[in-house]
Amino acid sequence: MTHEHDHNEEDRYITLVDENGDEQLFEILFTFDSDEFEKSYVFFYPVGANEDEEEEIDILTYAYIPTEDGGFGELMEIETDEEWDMVEEVFNTFNEEQEEE
Repeated sequence: MTHEHDHNEEDRYITLVDENGDEQLFEILFTFDSDEFEKSYVFFYPVGANEDEEEEIDILTYAYIPTEDGGFGELMEIETDEEWDMVEEVFNTFNEEQEEE
């Protein structure tokens, strides 16, 4: 899956292009770095998904190795259970902090 990202700090969107060449716009929820796995991770969801609060939102998560200019580089699927456990723990902590605010 390829992607494009505008590096403007105010622009928190990423466009994914599927195997059919169709583009879909996603809003970035947050990113974080893992020293353990030596990768960075991005959580994002389809634009407009948070407008209907009764519907569950599908949040996508990918690993990436940042480019020299601070971009995402190639998005990589998370493959190991250990990596998924770490990502889920970070996401759960993020959710708990959001609920407290």
